[in-house]
Amino acid sequence: MSTTKAYATSSATSPLGPFTFERRDPGEHDISIDIKFCGICHTDIHQARNEWGNSEYPMVPGHEIAGVVTAVGSKVKKFKPGDKVGVGCFVDSCRHCPQCARGLEQYCSNGTVFTYNSKDKQGKATMGGYSEKIVVDENYVLRIPDNLPLDASAPLLCAGITLYSPLKHWQAGPGRKVAIIGLGGLGHMGVKLAHAMGAEVTVLSQTLKKEADGKRLGADNYFATSDEKTFSKLQNYFDLILNTVSSDMDWGKYLSLANVDGTMVLLGVPEKPVPMGAFPLIGGRRSLAGSMIGGIAETQEMLDFCGKHNTPAEIEMIPVQKVNEAYSRILRSDVRYRFVIDMASLKAS
Repeated sequence: MSTTKAYATSSATSPLGPFTFERRDPGEHDISIDIKFCGICHTDIHQARNEWGNSEYPMVPGHEIAGVVTAVGSKVKKFKPGDKVGVGCFVDSCRHCPQCARGLEQYCSNGTVFTYNSKDKQGKATMGGYSEKIVVDENYVLRIPDNLPLDASAPLLCAGITLYSPLKHWQAGPGRKVAIIGLGGLGHMGVKLAHAMGAEVTVLSQTLKKEADGKRLGADNYFATSDEKTFSKLQNYFDLILNTVSSDMDWGKYLSLANVDGTMVLLGVPEKPVPMGAFPLIGGRRSLAGSMIGGIAETQEMLDFCGKHNTPAEIEMIPVQKVNEAYSRILRSDVRYRFVIDMASLKAS
């Protein structure tokens, strides 16, 4: 066992603060990673505050992990010390159910082992990336392309794959019209990726205050949803709509912007159930769908795509001591566009 410094929360109402715990010793198929950077995802806030009702404490959040391999087990074949690597939202799965066999480990029938607030196969709580190191089976570790900066690669492990997977599944590309609802930590990656895939990209945001950013990131069009004319102008326009926001909204109103056979995909998780009528669906043979991250192979594909097209995340770096302030700023949409923790700052805790 290895004593590990971290930042953790002890309850749904407690701020995050310094914490130590024991990481397991590496097994023959494990690699040890020195965590250099960890992105802050809105899921971290949901989980830390028990907004989904499944949180267990103490909790070390963080599933956008970027670091460097420090040691490998005797049977590891994919990595060596010094490699730039990432760890995303999960660190294990059953490996034999139909979903795992299809490379959809995030939907494992027997229970995906998530990077934090989960239980590993020995029944021990998993602890996430707001920490100095982590030990993970090599089959659940990703290789980060050499040309991508390590700090701006961290958010790709959740935000990147959360957008890449539905864009690929619903065939975004040349000749396809894609809308991204919300230009935040998720949405900004949607714009970058959809643009790199060759789609026509439109941002739908409450106001036009981020329009210049949206255009710089690759958006062809930018509309304010606070203007009711937006909904009449864009009626039946899109092939694919990706909804990245978690706040309450009228899904039917936005679904009406999809063309016949168009799809709106939910990526954010509202705190409360959202009522949905039938007419926006049956009136255009439209579909309402959802998507959650991606499997290991697809996540590696996404990283390679980002390396090829030079699409890292847009980040603001902070020391771990400012994580509580960062949570508050995220809730105010006061970040452009993803906070990343410099884990070297743990040494000052």
